[in-house]
Amino acid sequence: MAKTDSFTFSTLPKNAEELHALPEADLSTPFKAAALTVLALIRYTESPNDGIAMLNSLKGPRELSEYEKQFLRDRLRGKEYVAMSYLGGTNPDNEYTPTTPYTISINDGPYSYTEEGYAKLYITSSGADSPRPITLRQKDDRWLLWEQMLLADIRKPKSQADW
Repeated sequence: MAKTDSFTFSTLPKNAEELHALPEADLSTPFKAAALTVLALIRYTESPNDGIAMLNSLKGPRELSEYEKQFLRDRLRGKEYVAMSYLGGTNPDNEYTPTTPYTISINDGPYSYTEEGYAKLYITSSGADSPRPITLRQKDDRWLLWEQMLLADIRKPKSQADW
């Protein structure tokens, strides 16, 4: 049976220090690491340097490669709404404006734990038809970001839609 874990944040962290001050920063579950990844991607849209520092801290000893940094630039430039679409209350009609407090819901599935030490979870974007995957890897007693597929195109905000 699939599990859903929801997280609530009163504010969005602005840097790695604020990210690590959150209770979820113990990274004791893959769900916590996935939720913090969304927060880091949101921060990237406002401050790429802070977002990269936050993502690097979630990746553990394996920092973002130059390819991954370029991928972030390409996928989020002019499409800041993609990262915001993972927060509760967002949709194309309201320009992906989240409700507060900020919420993120993450699901697993029947094949989430098929490879030992890895968890493939799913996060729903309010602008996509199906949840997007994120893979976390366990290192000791922490779960770290391994791979995220959260930045594929979604429906444009109403103000940018062609129709």
